[in-house]
Amino acid sequence: MEMNIGISVDNRKEVCSGLSRLLADTYTLYLKTHNFHWNVRGKMFQTLHTMFEAQYTELALAVDLIAERIRSLGHIAPGSYNSFRNLSKIPDGTGTESADEMIKQLVEGQESIIRSAREIFSSAEKAGDQVSCDLLTQRMQRHEKAAWMLRSLLD
Repeated sequence: MEMNIGISVDNRKEVCSGLSRLLADTYTLYLKTHNFHWNVRGKMFQTLHTMFEAQYTELALAVDLIAERIRSLGHIAPGSYNSFRNLSKIPDGTGTESADEMIKQLVEGQESIIRSAREIFSSAEKAGDQVSCDLLTQRMQRHEKAAWMLRSLLD
């Protein structure tokens, strides 16, 4: 059955292309944060271990929301490591980084996702896709807060 939700096929395709990149970045940052949660060490271990857990848990929930939005717009959500690797701009972490380097890399990942969400927002807004705009606004808010909290540990 053909979809008729008031957003053109081309606009849905453009928004979903951006959301697919956002999904890949979010999943990659989830994995990286989880890796750092397992492997952090040093004087701030307990604080960082707990903070990283809260952040990867939030990212896991976000992955589902983004994928479901892509599906709601009639497209297939990417879901393999290979597709995420090809779409994501966020580099892997090894887990051997120092605590400060882990924090720095997570700030960079959070900020990368914020920039991507802002770019996608323009397409969603132009398409009249208020639902995607709302999702993107919420994602930017969460990532800005996470980046601020992480960055404050480096001061």
